[in-house]
Amino acid sequence: MGVRRGRRVSAPARRAWRRSLHLRVVTLTLVMSSLLVGGFGWFIADRSTQILLDRAEDEVNAQMQGKVEYAYQQLTVHRQVFDKTLPLTIIDTVNRLADGDSAESGGAIVSLQAERFPELKPVTSTKVDTGPLISPELVHTVADDGQVGQQIRTGDVNGVRTKYLVYGSPVPTSFGQVELYYLVPLTTEDRAANQIRTTVLVTGLALVILLGVVAGLVTRMVVTPVRVAARTAQRLSAGLLDQRMKVDGEDDLALLAASFNQMAANLQRQIVRLEEMSRLQRRFTSDVSHELRTPLTTVRMAADLLFSEREDFDPAVARSAELLQAELDRFESLLTDLLEISRFDAGFAALDAEHSDLVPIVERVADRLAGLAERVGVTIELRLPETPVIAEVDPRRIERVLRNLVGNAVEHGEGRPVEVTLATDEAAVAVTVRDHGVGLKPGEERLVFNRFWRADPSRARQTGGTGLGLSISVEDARLHGGWLEAWGEPGGGAQFRLTVPVRSGDRLVAAPLPLIPRDRAIDVLPLALEAAPVAGAEDAGEPAEVAR
Repeated sequence: MGVRRGRRVSAPARRAWRRSLHLRVVTLTLVMSSLLVGGFGWFIADRSTQILLDRAEDEVNAQMQGKVEYAYQQLTVHRQVFDKTLPLTIIDTVNRLADGDSAESGGAIVSLQAERFPELKPVTSTKVDTGPLISPELVHTVADDGQVGQQIRTGDVNGVRTKYLVYGSPVPTSFGQVELYYLVPLTTEDRAANQIRTTVLVTGLALVILLGVVAGLVTRMVVTPVRVAARTAQRLSAGLLDQRMKVDGEDDLALLAASFNQMAANLQRQIVRLEEMSRLQRRFTSDVSHELRTPLTTVRMAADLLFSEREDFDPAVARSAELLQAELDRFESLLTDLLEISRFDAGFAALDAEHSDLVPIVERVADRLAGLAERVGVTIELRLPETPVIAEVDPRRIERVLRNLVGNAVEHGEGRPVEVTLATDEAAVAVTVRDHGVGLKPGEERLVFNRFWRADPSRARQTGGTGLGLSISVEDARLHGGWLEAWGEPGGGAQFRLTVPVRSGDRLVAAPLPLIPRDRAIDVLPLALEAAPVAGAEDAGEPAEVAR
């Protein structure tokens, strides 16, 4: 639950990160510059602190040598540790070594101790407890090992927490060894180190902000023309072919704008030329179709007369009259299809939608093609619901689509049954037409809807079709706001699926029937997901590419 809420909250930021090159460049610049400046600043601050500490150690070490020499001179006159004047000499020596610099004023502390002579009490230049400042390790190094040692210790002196550089050195005397400790406060060095760190931090932040501003300005100079080019390209894709980019200067961005404008101009000329050619082609198709109507009517009248009187002719002449009648039927069908295609091309096709029951439409199509199916040895099997299937459709166009699909399935069924299935749900109605013939090769499920396309041009046709049936059918499906999709495999037959919304104008989301036949889904689906976007789209509940 928390992860989901976090994703919801971060969704705007992730969306802005994906969509904004400007944001990504500035963010990456800030991150990288912060790491670089932070690392360099840490190095500078660390080195500066170390330099200050080394200098303080050198000074204390030099002073410590003089203090050890002075203590030796003062204490070596006493031959016995039981000398009554020895404690006074120690006190006087400590005071002289402290030079009147008290710890209360932030000065150094001098302490003289004799670990080997418990009867000699430690003497300190000030009334400060040096126990927390002089560690047992340092005492062991100086008193037991007889070596010079140093440490940095922090302790409370008169309620103020102070860092000290502690030096310890053995002092040889006539009566034995004593230990001299010199504690120098590092207040000045700490203050200087803090100032250096603060300066480096402030300077680093200012530098990072400055780099971010510079990166933002530079990126904006580069990204703005790209965004302008993207917006101009979107307008061009929307049909506004006169859109151009503004060219400023002579740099690379200006060259990009000029090249883009040249490309847009070339595209505009090509599109205008193609549109003109397409318009002329549609005009030619429409004019030819209409102009052929008049002579076709005259020839039809003569052919009908010859066909009605063919029994009185010789067998050869009678057969010619029958062939003439059949070819005129085919020619008239071709003209009708060309006129229908020209209406779609011109955008004049209109949908006469009404609430219709699709069950009688499917049965009517099967009845009209029963004769053809009987001639080629194919049976048409209907799988229809027992209840009416009501949808807001144009019954004439739906019947034409189904007539084309079932007719093609009968023609290519290779004598095997053709299955027509009708199903519906709350949003859509689907009809599938399944044959078990030669099938479709990979990629042909897209080509099958092209005008005048045939899988095998040398193959004999039983129905004498025009080659425009599926092209008109896919346009009829789109006019309903529906899909017309195809699936097939070599030797496994083919299946076409028509899907239309129950209510005219609704948007389809899924189909009630699968595009891939259930008897082939197990074997075909893994291959289809890799090689056939049409079949893959079906299981996702979305239209295939050919139906879009």
